[in-house]
Amino acid sequence: MEFEKQRIWLIEELRQHGISKRVLDAMKSVPRHLFVPEREQQYAYADYPLSIGMGQTISAPHMVAIMCDLLDIQDGMNILEIGAGSGYHAAVMAVLAGSGHVYAVEIVESLASLARENLKKAGIANVTVVVEDGSVGLPGSAPYDRISVACAAPEIPSVLTDQLKPGGKLVIPVGRIMQELYLITKINGIKKEAKGGVVFVPLVGKKGYPI
Repeated sequence: MEFEKQRIWLIEELRQHGISKRVLDAMKSVPRHLFVPEREQQYAYADYPLSIGMGQTISAPHMVAIMCDLLDIQDGMNILEIGAGSGYHAAVMAVLAGSGHVYAVEIVESLASLARENLKKAGIANVTVVVEDGSVGLPGSAPYDRISVACAAPEIPSVLTDQLKPGGKLVIPVGRIMQELYLITKINGIKKEAKGGVVFVPLVGKKGYPI
């Protein structure tokens, strides 16, 4: 019951920042405390990142909300997430996608297993967690309506924009220390919009930073 109250407080806080009702409703339906380690559960609904081990974090709720809002995820969409982590962001996108599907790529096998367990506990069935190098996307399930990258790349990988459908959107942080969040839209080429400074763990892999 305490977690439920905390989740409602968080949603009300995010509402004050102009997050859309659809995204707020999706986040309200996903129990974030199931996606953080037990030692961190008392902070599950605080609006900041939390460690999930292996040098990785679960993004702050406001950042998940902002990225989901920018992507404007609709029912039935095919979605790719790079950096599954503990599975929380994928769960929120899965709720927004409804009859669609989320492919969540994670390079760390133990985190991929954790994400699968957490998604099962939360009752989220339309997410497939894959252990791969997310910096090159997931060509086998492309093209995608939306791509969300939860780790900072050195540049915007063309291999990801190539996997977008026409009209598709990609949200990605770029930079090593000074990072910028970009919204990429594939309309008559590639449209790039800067959306503000952010802090994410680095994207590692062939098209990212060295492992």
